[in-house]
Amino acid sequence: MTDTKTVADAAVATFNAHDEPGIRALYAENAVFEAPGDVRVEGPDACTEYVMVWQRAFPDAGLTVHHEVVAGDTAVHEFTFEGTHTDTLVGPAGEIPATNRHLVGRGVEVIRVADGKIVAFNLYFDQVQVLTQLGLMPEPATA
Repeated sequence: MTDTKTVADAAVATFNAHDEPGIRALYAENAVFEAPGDVRVEGPDACTEYVMVWQRAFPDAGLTVHHEVVAGDTAVHEFTFEGTHTDTLVGPAGEIPATNRHLVGRGVEVIRVADGKIVAFNLYFDQVQVLTQLGLMPEPATA
């Protein structure tokens, strides 16, 4: 059986390698993926497709993990996502055509593992920060 840290490390490695089959292989049949925008998908194909939507929109995307906590069946990563938006990003609010802007955003992912597979993946990031960096929202006023 694969331990929680190994699976969590593989989630980051397969994301950074843009390894679609590798990403899919990490998810259990009953996996649930939740993300901002009231996103909730189930099953390895749907979980993988959520990731691939971002990979297609940001083909140079990468994650850098800054902090990791592993306890029992759960791993938590505080990370930075970085990439250039060169293709359409499909999200809960619709499609965002390529802006060709570079995005650097912080986030947290909580990964729960059972029997060597991801059964729950909860992603948290600042949607306003993403939209602002992509030029779709005005910069916030400074004090």
